[in-house]
Amino acid sequence: MRKKLYIFSASVIFAVILWISISLSDIFYTNVDVKLTLTNFPHGYTTGSPLPEKIKLRVKGQGWRLVSINVGPETEFRVSVGGDSGNHNINLYNYLESNRWLLSEVEIINIFPDSIRFFVEKIISKKLPVISGLDLEFKPGYGIASDIIFKPDSIVVRGPVSFLRTMKEIKTINKSLNLLDLRTETEVSLPRMNGFDYSSSLIEVVLDIQRIVDKQFDNITVDIIDIPHRKEVVLLPNKIAFNVRGGIEILGKLKPDQFRAYVTYQSLVQDTTGSVTPILEMPKNVTLQYLKPDRLRYVIRSF
Repeated sequence: MRKKLYIFSASVIFAVILWISISLSDIFYTNVDVKLTLTNFPHGYTTGSPLPEKIKLRVKGQGWRLVSINVGPETEFRVSVGGDSGNHNINLYNYLESNRWLLSEVEIINIFPDSIRFFVEKIISKKLPVISGLDLEFKPGYGIASDIIFKPDSIVVRGPVSFLRTMKEIKTINKSLNLLDLRTETEVSLPRMNGFDYSSSLIEVVLDIQRIVDKQFDNITVDIIDIPHRKEVVLLPNKIAFNVRGGIEILGKLKPDQFRAYVTYQSLVQDTTGSVTPILEMPKNVTLQYLKPDRLRYVIRSF
C-alpha cells in the first residue's frame, strides 16, 4: 500500500513539473521594473535632477525567460551620459542596443517613461549641521527635556553645486517614535537624494525624555542696569515670583541664583505707561510660565 502511495505521489509531482514546463514554454506578456542607472559622468560631475529610480518595461517572451528576469538578481537599464555636462534629453529607446541583455532574452514592447531629462553639473562638498526629522509622541506628562543630541552633529555632504550651495542643514528622514517616557537612543538615516552622498549616512540620536513639571521661585530681586550718575530708581515692588517648566531632573537641580531678573534704565526712560515688565534670564531647557507681578511700577529721583 505504501509503495503504491509513493508511486502515485511521484507521478503527481512529475505531472506538475511537466505541466509547468510546457506552460512556461508559451509566449507571455508582462511588466518588469528595472533599475535606471546613469553611467560615464565626467570626472567630478553628477546630476541632482529628479529621476525615476526604476523604469517599467512591457516585455514579451517565453515564460522561462520572464521568470528568470523577475526572480533573478536585480537588473539595470544603463544610460551613458556620454562624458558631457549640461542639459541632457534622453530617449530610452535609443539605449536598447547598449542593454543587449534585454534584447537577447525578451522583446521590448514599451518603456515607461520613454524619455528622461537631467542636468549634469559639478560636484562640491559642504559641511552641514544635522537637524531632526523625527515625529515624537510622548506619554501624558512627559516630553523632551533638553536639546536632541546627534552623533555626529554635522556631516560632509557631496552633491551637485546648484543644490548644495543653497543648503544650510541636512534633515534626517521622517521616523515616528511613540509613547516615549524615558531616555531613548536610536539610529536614523539621512534621505537618499539623487547625486548626493554623505560622510556618514546613519545618525545616532539621543533623546532626553523626562516627566515635565513646574517649579516656583519666590522673592527674586529685580536689578536695575545702567543707572546714570545722580539718578536713583525705586521699583515697586523690587522682588518677583515666577514659575518655570521643564524636565523633572533639570528642575530638581535649579537654584535661585541661576536666574537673573532686571530692568534697564533706558526702558524706564522710554516707558509711557508708568510700569515695565522685568527681563528674566534663565538657564537652558526651561520655559517661563508666568511672572508675578508681570509689571513693576517705578520712581526715578534726581539728586
